[in-house]
Amino acid sequence: MEQQLFTNEIILSWLQYFAKNTPIDLEKVKMLDITRKNKNVIPTVEAHKAVLVFTEAGNPDIFYRMWNAGLGDCDVWYNEGSEPVGEVKCDKVCNMINRGINASAGMLIINANACNTYKIGMDNQNFRRGSIHYVGSEIRSVIFNKMQIGRQDDICVISGESIAIEAGIIANEGSVIAVEYNKDDRATMEDNIDHFGLHNIHVVDHVDEETLQGYATPSLVFLVASASTEQEIACLTKINPQISVVVYTLDFAVAAGMPKLFEKYGIRDAETIQVSVSRLTAKNSFEQEPAPWIISGKADVADVIRK
Repeated sequence: MEQQLFTNEIILSWLQYFAKNTPIDLEKVKMLDITRKNKNVIPTVEAHKAVLVFTEAGNPDIFYRMWNAGLGDCDVWYNEGSEPVGEVKCDKVCNMINRGINASAGMLIINANACNTYKIGMDNQNFRRGSIHYVGSEIRSVIFNKMQIGRQDDICVISGESIAIEAGIIANEGSVIAVEYNKDDRATMEDNIDHFGLHNIHVVDHVDEETLQGYATPSLVFLVASASTEQEIACLTKINPQISVVVYTLDFAVAAGMPKLFEKYGIRDAETIQVSVSRLTAKNSFEQEPAPWIISGKADVADVIRK
């Protein structure tokens, strides 16, 4: 069992401390222990008006990252020690960007502008550009409709950079393995992870059992079809014979052949759709974006057929 720095007793003592010393309604507080793996501070603060964050010493840029993400107006209630005693202080994140965390402690972050409804399909302007050409946000929304991600899901995303970022935000108690074969794309992926303050996305450079060993077993994979698609599906259905699969392709021949490939690896109930998006331009004419096929299905251990 994972050893916890913040036990139930310690968490309760910090709750009592802030209940006595702040005007905050603790019934509405979201608790977040970032000493555990895969916990994301920035998306959590963006989505909740009050977050009680438990952190250990040695986090030198936590407030700078929050300020850089547009959370500079948030209030932080804290004290100077590692125990929930003594004077409580309050300051804006923008005034704390040069301050790190000197001791393991709890701090209460108030975001009056929090928006607790997540809108699927973030605007592409939110992402770091780098080497990547992102799929349109409307098409991404349809992809997430097919993925049906839960907050505790463990996901593998292959060559789908913006999909990996949004999946990491949605599955805030799960994890994402982001597979990027190109080194420039990996660098852009890492830049986006840093930009969004995500700690539950792990970037790897290829798909095989050895590379994926040590990560949580994915229950879902999204992949952009390529020459290595069959090898990727073979590997992932072996790791999890009941994995759900969503494939994106712009190639009709690939889309037409995907149900047969699914059948080979025990992926049932294949569904193929095509998504078309047109935008009205300033010249009052419609400009059509690339129209991908999206093929989805779920593997069944009883139906897996190997060569």
